Amino acid sequence: MTESNCSNTEGGVVADIAQHVSYFERHIFFCLNERKNGEACCAQHAALDGFERCKSQVKAAGLAGPGKVRVNKSGCLDRCAAGPVAVVYPEAVWYSFVDNQDIDEIVESHLKNGRVVERLLIPGDSGR
Repeated sequence: MTESNCSNTEGGVVADIAQHVSYFERHIFFCLNERKNGEACCAQHAALDGFERCKSQVKAAGLAGPGKVRVNKSGCLDRCAAGPVAVVYPEAVWYSFVDNQDIDEIVESHLKNGRVVERLLIPGDSGR
């Protein structure tokens, strides 16, 4: 962040959000964490397959690139009990998924059309 994007206030440095334009409209992060100690983790639930499917579907739909959608790998997102998990920002919507149809629905409904897929939401209290 450059100084031209910040302003000083009594509380410290604050980003000038009104003038900020995000490079991507949405990010989706897929937890691909693998625990070697046998604890539950997203890698045990085909998280990589979900990530790869999402990346290919986003690209095929013409949703990838600046001003659009970015599909990212992530380390542990600390929601292991609900795994596999993915989170979409800036909305901070947390999903779990089982198969390609779930991923396709997230891409079509949320990433393309901005509609949350209610049936795939992770309960708010679901953590590690």
